[in-house]
Amino acid sequence: MAEKIGFDSERYLKEQTAAIRERVRQFNNKLYLEFGGKILFDYHAARVLPGFDPNVKMRLFQQLKDQADILLCIFAGDIERKKVRADFGITYDVDALKLIDDLADWGIEVCGVVITRFEGQPSAKVFKNKLERRNLKVYTHSFTKGYPTDVDVIVSDAGYGANEYIETKNPLVIVTGPGPGSGKMATCLSQLYHDYRRGIQSGFAKFETFPIWNLPLKHPVNVAYEAATADIRDFNMVDPFHLEAYGTVAVNYNRDVEIFPVLRRILEKITGMESLYKSPTDMGVNRAGFGIINDEIVREAALQELIRRYFRYLCEYAMGFADHETVERAELLMKEMKVKLEDRKVVGPARQAAQAAIEKGKGNKGIFCGAAIELKDGTIITGENSALMHAGSSLVLNAIKHLAEIPPKIPLLSPGIVDAITNLKETILGAKTISLDVEEVLIALSINASSNPMAQMALERLKELRGCEVHMTHMPTPGDEAGLRRLGLNLTSDSNFSSKSLFIT
Repeated sequence: MAEKIGFDSERYLKEQTAAIRERVRQFNNKLYLEFGGKILFDYHAARVLPGFDPNVKMRLFQQLKDQADILLCIFAGDIERKKVRADFGITYDVDALKLIDDLADWGIEVCGVVITRFEGQPSAKVFKNKLERRNLKVYTHSFTKGYPTDVDVIVSDAGYGANEYIETKNPLVIVTGPGPGSGKMATCLSQLYHDYRRGIQSGFAKFETFPIWNLPLKHPVNVAYEAATADIRDFNMVDPFHLEAYGTVAVNYNRDVEIFPVLRRILEKITGMESLYKSPTDMGVNRAGFGIINDEIVREAALQELIRRYFRYLCEYAMGFADHETVERAELLMKEMKVKLEDRKVVGPARQAAQAAIEKGKGNKGIFCGAAIELKDGTIITGENSALMHAGSSLVLNAIKHLAEIPPKIPLLSPGIVDAITNLKETILGAKTISLDVEEVLIALSINASSNPMAQMALERLKELRGCEVHMTHMPTPGDEAGLRRLGLNLTSDSNFSSKSLFIT
């Protein structure tokens, strides 16, 4: 079955690149572009806009790299509290390092890292040292005095002037970071202040993807963005400044709308002239809406994202990472859009698989888990846990057996290899449980493939799982989560723990 496409990445790439070039020209060929969202691996966009290339923005930067410098901002507080990027399961400081490496792989060099709102936090100092000892330029910016109300102090040597100036050479300066609140805007405005002190008439704009300003306020794609930012309390709204200036409805989000009057005053104070921008929507460079080629497909995809986000927040709440208000907000958005958990096709089969495991294991005291995957052709495959295998592991093996047309009863893993791994875990490493997680099963499968043609056939089908939907009745262990993530699966789970132990490896 052909994958449903609702978005044209090539059209978007062409239009967004042209719009950025035009904005640079508007500001005498010196523009600071605050980059919202993820440069690489934008899986949220890929999920809600089927056909969106997760790396299309990096391809755009490649086209502009001879005219652009890149600054990377990270909030010192995020480093200190070890904030985690959920889709990769890594902390923001590690994600910043990964982004620098990823950019280098694409032939793009970061010209500096800015640690924002730096107050000498110990972890931020270690991060700074680590970068400098790898010959990367690091700048520290403190909290801007007077922000957000006292514009006279903000736009002074005590405000933006207190920050170190960052020398850049190209007409376009892309300012990015690993997440929201990283200090990107403050860095851009600080640079503007120093530029005007030096006689350079630079400008400011925002590279945005969501919300999509020319879609309706309650379009599922925009509502999915609200769900994605429920934890930071963002919400979409009609841009009142745009409506007043142009008589046209445009969608923006609360923080941009709330800060716009102050931001416009700051820009006018820095430049000494009336701002070109009449609304926060004017500030954005966002052609994502023009890449949509099938509205029905993106609507359905976005509704599915609401369910995924709700499951994620439930799990984060169970683990202590999210508060109840975030869960309630995600649930309210689902109700507004008339979406139910069961609308996710893999939820019911996963729960049925768990129930089947309970029936088989009556009398045992263990926890019984089920998992289900929807393959690209719509086929649903299930898996359940056993004494030797996690539910996710069983699921992956069952799925690739189906794809390779291998009968279910034919084993892919030799008993000798399984026994060797379980013996290592139990007698040498002292593990409490010996059942194999997804990562361990993938390693065992690759070893077995060297001597088992069936295993080799199944191994070659693993790539076909990328992008498939998976649900589990229990939160995955670290080994399950890492393995399923590497396979590129869109995973959700019920907020049940897979073990009675508090410490899970």
